[in-house]
Amino acid sequence: MEQSERTVIGVLGLGEAGGAFSADLAAAGAVVRGYDPAVTAGPDLIAATSESDAATGADLVLSVNRSAAAVEAMEAGIGSLPPGSVWADLNTASPEKKRRLAEIADQHGVRFADVAIMAPVPGPRLQVPMLVSGSGAQRTAELLSGFGANVEVLDGPAGLAATRKLLRSVYFKGMAASIVEALEAAEAAGFGDLLRENIIADFTTAGESTVERIVSGTYQHAVRRTDEMAAATEMLTDLGVTPTMAAASRDLHAHLGASRR
Repeated sequence: MEQSERTVIGVLGLGEAGGAFSADLAAAGAVVRGYDPAVTAGPDLIAATSESDAATGADLVLSVNRSAAAVEAMEAGIGSLPPGSVWADLNTASPEKKRRLAEIADQHGVRFADVAIMAPVPGPRLQVPMLVSGSGAQRTAELLSGFGANVEVLDGPAGLAATRKLLRSVYFKGMAASIVEALEAAEAAGFGDLLRENIIADFTTAGESTVERIVSGTYQHAVRRTDEMAAATEMLTDLGVTPTMAAASRDLHAHLGASRR
């Protein structure tokens, strides 16, 4: 469902995510004011000259640049937002930084939305699953959902959406890094295809009991697995592979083992 063309959305950052969101919003009927000092705004966007210019007259600003620039971008643009508008930060940042952004927004009398993008943007684009919390969460969801976005509102303050995303990141990105390291070592040892088949089989047969089995087994066998991962760390070093994840696993098992004594 399209919203009125009178809905104005400022987008700060026109890279992979911001570029896809701004193009989809414009195609759905929004007036999009885009700003990125390194990327030219698309033909369906109003090319803004600064953060302040992008925020001028906007019902909603989407900050989709990077965490390191989030505070600077807000301070540069938030003063141009009309009363009743919302500043939404979509950058992957710590809950503490999201709370800091919410404080700045509150000082300017602006509602703030902590938005967490929960999957890769290419493919689903604007329909990628998003979580949103904070004082401007409901309004952000109303505006974006009207243009076809997939937004779930969390009942809580800024920082809650970021917490949900980063907890999953610890699990998923950590797992991904371990798989990449293991496959690199397997290739060096001449068993790349075999380990890849093992990994696929593990994913294929995983069920509801898998998580509990992994967690309980890790605690129960922490001492033995410390030695196992120490050996694995030595092996990767001998293979010429930096054992970043293997060494971290060794250290975590050692910590768990010591806590059970």
